[in-house]
Amino acid sequence: MRRQDLFHLCAQNLLRKKARTFLTTLGVLIGCCSIVITISLGLGMKEAQERSLSELGDLTIITVNPPQSNLDAGPLNDRLLQQLRELNGVKAVTPKYTLDMESVTLSAGPNYRYVAQWTNVVAMDIHAMEAMGYRFLEGSPAKHSGEAVIGQYMAYNFQDTTRPEGDDMISRFDGDWDEGGNQIRVPDPYLNPIGQECTLELETESGVLSMPLRPVGVVKADYSKGNETTDGVMISLDDLQRLLGQNNPDLQHSITYDCILVKASSISQVSKVEGQINAMGYPTESMESIRKPLEKEVQQKQMMLGGLGAISLFVAALGIINTMIMSISERTREIGIMKSLGCPVSDIRIMFLAEAGAIGLIGGVSACIISVITSFIINLIAMGPSINHILPALLGSEDMARVSVIPPWLPVFAVAFSVLIGLIAGCYPANKAVRISVLEAIKNQ
Repeated sequence: MRRQDLFHLCAQNLLRKKARTFLTTLGVLIGCCSIVITISLGLGMKEAQERSLSELGDLTIITVNPPQSNLDAGPLNDRLLQQLRELNGVKAVTPKYTLDMESVTLSAGPNYRYVAQWTNVVAMDIHAMEAMGYRFLEGSPAKHSGEAVIGQYMAYNFQDTTRPEGDDMISRFDGDWDEGGNQIRVPDPYLNPIGQECTLELETESGVLSMPLRPVGVVKADYSKGNETTDGVMISLDDLQRLLGQNNPDLQHSITYDCILVKASSISQVSKVEGQINAMGYPTESMESIRKPLEKEVQQKQMMLGGLGAISLFVAALGIINTMIMSISERTREIGIMKSLGCPVSDIRIMFLAEAGAIGLIGGVSACIISVITSFIINLIAMGPSINHILPALLGSEDMARVSVIPPWLPVFAVAFSVLIGLIAGCYPANKAVRISVLEAIKNQ
């Protein structure tokens, strides 16, 4: 039997009893729609959870600390950096060295009018900042010697030495706040250090070390990467070696880092990468210890919600079996005539399987369309009915979390699963059809 004939017979038989076909397809639609919506709500919970955790810091960052008791593990040096870069699942690596001196000041402006006392200065691989996931709010990463990057609120550390005490600094908390406790306006600091020629001075036991510095970028505060992203200054490792080598040339070649930041290629790789680093004898810190239990809880809720939807689809499968068995009873004579005319048994089986699969396909596609519309309405209501919320409700955004999330793979899975359920449900009726005796079928009225 040709494929076009098979398609024609399938459509003809389904349209023969329109009401019965519609009700059977409706059962598949409801079951499939239940699965898609429940899974999308679970994915929405996961997205909201990860968004909440990401506000605390980058979820893919692993902090490698110096070994405490493991004598086999070496110090945090350049040799370890190279080993970490070669690990599977690692996207970028940067060391961190904090200038923990008696006094660290940063001066700027004419006659050093603006002075930042107790400045938190950290040396790191400036060139790896973008790969590490640092978000720049202003300017760009440092590219040349003497350039630096500052934290989001570092400008508020500067004092205006020409003003009286008590009025020489601006607090970033003095702005306007809403009723919910959220700051809606941040006051401007006395000095915007971006592009300003500054002088960094360190007081050490062997004397004062100084170096010209020019901030060229501002990064967003991210506590997973360190407090320096809030109110510190980040310089390159080359500038660090040049600064420390002023009084002690041998010191610049024997630097041991305070910690090393490792960025995994994805959230799913964090646990694997952290395990490899722990196996090397180094203690680590990451958001994985918080994220994992929450993710497990969300997965359990997804399984529970998906199971409820699967029950609906199972009931729909029983409806398909019932519909196909009734169809066989009504078409017994037709099956006998087809057999007597030499129609292969396999074609008869395929015909009934095609009808069952078509019911699953139509129900699955319809369910996905309805689910997408329902998901959009749920998100739009949650975000607030507005034209500006149409795209975020469909595709999501960095500022708003969706209640229901339908990724591209979910409709594809739902349709394929519905068709599979239809084919499985149609196996018994199809096998029953091919076992009908030709003589009994022809006698049947």
